Parts: sequence; structure tokens; C-alpha cells
Amino acid sequence: MKKSNTRGNWLRVFCLCVGLAVTQQGYAGNLAATIKTVKPSVVGVGTHIPLRSPRAQLLGTGFVVADGRHIVTNAHVVPRDLDILRNESLVVFIGRGSTPELRTATIVQLDTEHDLALLRMEGPALPSLELGDSQAVREGDAIAFTGYPIGAVLGLYPVTHRGIVSAITPIVIPMDSGGQLTAKLIKRLRSRYDVFQLDATAYPGNSGSPLFHPATGQVLGVVNMVFVKETKETVLEKPSGIAYAIPAQFVTRLIETSGIRTDLK
Repeated sequence: MKKSNTRGNWLRVFCLCVGLAVTQQGYAGNLAATIKTVKPSVVGVGTHIPLRSPRAQLLGTGFVVADGRHIVTNAHVVPRDLDILRNESLVVFIGRGSTPELRTATIVQLDTEHDLALLRMEGPALPSLELGDSQAVREGDAIAFTGYPIGAVLGLYPVTHRGIVSAITPIVIPMDSGGQLTAKLIKRLRSRYDVFQLDATAYPGNSGSPLFHPATGQVLGVVNMVFVKETKETVLEKPSGIAYAIPAQFVTRLIETSGIRTDLK
């Protein structure tokens, strides 16, 4: 009787291990297919000056939405004052490798409260990403994001990181004393909202990267490495390596208020 139970236990363990391996392989396969679909919609955002060396400077990441000619990124990535005397222009980096295509872009709308920017680029439309329901995201949900963590130092090569939503947390945390409050923090305290805390590693160049569902590619948020950290980690003597993302519901709102068509490409 004991021998039979032992065999039954081992069989259950074996089946569990096989099931877990199949699940992991399926997850990896889905993510690989999703990355292939997402990458053509991920672009770099930066500036170009004809007589500067280097002429082009990558400031962050963005992704294509709506009609294929509009780009979403973080507002802090987009320079407000261009050097007109030196013919500086806002540009979008497209393609892969050491010689990406550069397209001139213009700012359509800014949402500084949620650190989002909507740009329009010149030229033919690119594949756009679908926005998902960020309000349905749960702690523990698997996520991935694609962007340019180290800029274009080694060429334009998008990098994908994966992980989970480790917490859904307010953008502003309580302060121990009034001395820690700044004008910027007071302003944000008046308009608190939740952001996604991620267990995946992100870097400053990832600002503006699409946070997407590993199986569907639907955008669930926008990776943010400056705006949120300034708000949440002000009380920390040594800021952590935690990454955050702005929920996609605010991207949807930004696109809707801009009045652009989303049914044409």
C-alpha cells in the first residue's frame, strides 16, 4: 500500500513538472512572437542638429499609436525649447542598426500631470500598437517592455525586458515631515493616481517604452524612469532601481482629447 502511494506521489510530481515546463515553453513562445510584432512599432525619440557631432541624439523611447503616424512617449523625454539658430529639430528614430531613418516630428499634445506626450511624425504610417485595459491589470500579472535602455551608443537595437507587476501603488507616498515637501510634490499630491511598480529592470533610455501583455502585445502602460521616481523616492537617501509605468488609460485619454482619428492608417 505504501509502495503504491509513493508511486502515485512521484507520478503527480512528474506530471506537475512536465506541465510547468510546457507552460513556460508556451509563455516563452508567445512572448517571442509578440516581440516580433511589437518591435516595428517601437521608435526612438530625440533631436537632430546638422552641425552637431553626433548630429542625432536619442533621448528616450516611444511607440506608434492610432493612425500609424502618432507617437506616445514621456513628456520629460521631449525637449520644450529647440535651438532654432542651430536648426535643431525633434525627430523620431526608425529602423534598426547604426544608420536608422530619422523623421521630423512635432508635439501634438502634452499631459504633464501624467508625464505623457503625443507626437506626430512625417512620412508613411508605421504599424500601431493596440491599447489594452490597464484598469484590469492585477498585481502579479506578467508584463514585458521594449525600448532603448542605453540609447543609441551601439546603434539602434531595441531590447525587451520581462517581469510582473509587483505592485499597484499611488504615485505619491506619505511624507514624514513637511520639510520633505516641494512645490512639485504638493502639486502631484492634489492629483494622486496609481502607477504600476515593476520587478523588471529598466534604465533611463527606457522612458517612454510600451509596457505590454506578453501574449497579446496590447499596451498596458508607459515605462517611466524619471517622473515617478522623483515623486515616490524623494524620501530615500539612495534611490532604488525600481521601475514604474504610467497606466495606459491615460494614454487613451490623451489620444481621445487630441481629436485624432484612430480608425485610419
